[in-house]
Amino acid sequence: MLAALAEQGARRGSPLVVVDAGGGTGGFAVPLAQAGHRVTVVDPSPDSLAALQRRAAEQGLSVEALQGDLRDLEHLVAPASADLVLCHSVLEVVEDPAAALADVARCLRPGGRLSLLVANRDAAVLARALAGRPDEAAHVLTDPAGRWGAADGAAHRWSLPALTGVVTGAGLQVEQVHGVRTVADLVPSAVLDAEPGSAAALLALERMLSSRSPFRDLATQLHLLAVQP
Repeated sequence: MLAALAEQGARRGSPLVVVDAGGGTGGFAVPLAQAGHRVTVVDPSPDSLAALQRRAAEQGLSVEALQGDLRDLEHLVAPASADLVLCHSVLEVVEDPAAALADVARCLRPGGRLSLLVANRDAAVLARALAGRPDEAAHVLTDPAGRWGAADGAAHRWSLPALTGVVTGAGLQVEQVHGVRTVADLVPSAVLDAEPGSAAALLALERMLSSRSPFRDLATQLHLLAVQP
């Protein structure tokens, strides 16, 4: 989806203005800058931002690096200025997701888009059940944060209805939802190693399942694309 948006910007003859909230060392930011887009990374870690700037400089790219988190966007990014805001694996750790997404919405120009990637609660239910932990699987369903217990390393997981609800509550319109790692995390690596060509076949299957319910709804992560009306 991100590649398609970047191509749209290239076709219209002007770069996209991109804000990568929680973009860290530039896994998405650097390729977008390589494609000619204007990218700003907002991240709370000064070490990650320093690594980002070194990485960009090595490739002769210009990427703006600003220290802060989602709640700082209103002070760091001008209102209605961004064509695309990336928020990947960040909404799980913010204290007030609704307020954070409202700040994101203020940054987007009309027609601008939010790319949101979150951990999927329903996938954790399935994973704990398959691991022989039915009590933990049941706990994920009832826990407000979607965690299976005190030892769970995830701070928060999202169900698809809760995710779409908080996005629409911020005034954005949901365009697409895809699953990421729909079945890949359920396939033992030993199986892939033993069968020639199985890794490529699994990737092809992932692409087929990513937009098809109910498979999409059980993916390890949910990728939602929303637009500012």
